[in-house]
Amino acid sequence: MAHDLPDSGKWHGAPGLRRRCGVVTLLVVGWAGLSTGVVAQDIEREPIRYSETTPRDAVTRLQEKIDQGKAKFDYEPKNGYLKSVLRAFDIPESSQVLVFSKSSLQRERISPKSPRAIYFNDDVIVGYCNGGPVMEVSTPDDRLGTTFYTIEQVPAERPVITRQTDSCLICHSSSANQGMPGHLVRSLYVDRRGNPMLASGSYRTDHTSPLSERWGGWYVTGNSGRQMHLGNLICQDARRPEASDNAEGVNVLSLKDRFNTSLYLTPHSDIVALMVLEHQAGMLNRLARAGLETRMALYYQHEMNKALDRPADEPSEGARSRIRSACDAVVEYMLFHDEAKLTDRVTGTSRFAADFVARGPRDSKGRSLRDLDLKTRLFRYPCSYLIHSRAFDALPREAKDCIYQRLWEILNGRGSGKDDPVLSAEDRTAIIEILRETKHDLPEDWKAASPRSQ
Repeated sequence: MAHDLPDSGKWHGAPGLRRRCGVVTLLVVGWAGLSTGVVAQDIEREPIRYSETTPRDAVTRLQEKIDQGKAKFDYEPKNGYLKSVLRAFDIPESSQVLVFSKSSLQRERISPKSPRAIYFNDDVIVGYCNGGPVMEVSTPDDRLGTTFYTIEQVPAERPVITRQTDSCLICHSSSANQGMPGHLVRSLYVDRRGNPMLASGSYRTDHTSPLSERWGGWYVTGNSGRQMHLGNLICQDARRPEASDNAEGVNVLSLKDRFNTSLYLTPHSDIVALMVLEHQAGMLNRLARAGLETRMALYYQHEMNKALDRPADEPSEGARSRIRSACDAVVEYMLFHDEAKLTDRVTGTSRFAADFVARGPRDSKGRSLRDLDLKTRLFRYPCSYLIHSRAFDALPREAKDCIYQRLWEILNGRGSGKDDPVLSAEDRTAIIEILRETKHDLPEDWKAASPRSQ
């Protein structure tokens, strides 16, 4: 499945590549350790067996409720099962963002006059097209990284949910995601029909991307002050789309003059929701990669030990290196390494910011990793709220141990890497204090030691 959102670094894709998948979200990381590069076939082998293994994720938990008659779905003529699905997954309608580039499974239904809607919470992303035969869903899985589903938009006693593997993995487990299932988020130059103008390239987007590269092919409502972006832009000059003037696409508060907003649950494509989704996609991709890399490294270590008649759990430097590489990428991103600085205040148009912040958890001083800044950076405390997610909690113990150790080193000013995130003493202390009260599986040394002040 595939959505498009902004991403860092200009990327030139093959114009003939078919986009056959639906929920696109974000980012990619380089591989290191034992492998020189994971390919899609690797996840179909032991120990992952991606297509054969039964998932354990938010969708399978919902399916169990449906089978037991504990979840009720109402089909509505206007939006089908959309409201029921969002309610079942506890996804706020205010999370709606709208993309009009033809870059997903139901591309024939997407255009500037009929954008695709995306809704999300920490655990689930839902893609919806007006009149589309299916809704698309992606979610972190406890063992498989990221899983993809479609929900048929046909009136029935119970909606039909189908897991997608081959078709979605064409995009979501391609070289763009280093051979592992994940999300893709791009910013594209788009013509008046919604066709990506791929000859001009595209940007892959996350929190490191300058706003000037974000949201091509997306509608954006909200204020970014003097900061320019590519949202709401429909390119008229096919020869030089990158030279388009987007002055009228910035600081847009209403989309009613661009398409029929009454067809959607809200009239917004909130700039703050877009920024949070971009960060989230990149974080979920890195967590998925860390989990899969750790499971593969431990499996190959076990098999090698067996072949060499060594104790089954004897550690190898190769496995440690592979796990450490994937987990270091998690920590760097989690602490907003190289985050693009905001130069003006950003404000949205919907309830999204309030709804997002209200989900906590908070420490005894009322602080949360979900608190937004939106003046110089995205969050008030530069540590990802997804450390509280199921995607993080489901990581193998070896991966979490590695992440916690690296986090502790950096937050105490003991990091030794030249690319370590640089945080103020105030931020480091606040993050440690918040995590101590809100994250209940921290190692003992987090609870006993006092953080350094320098």
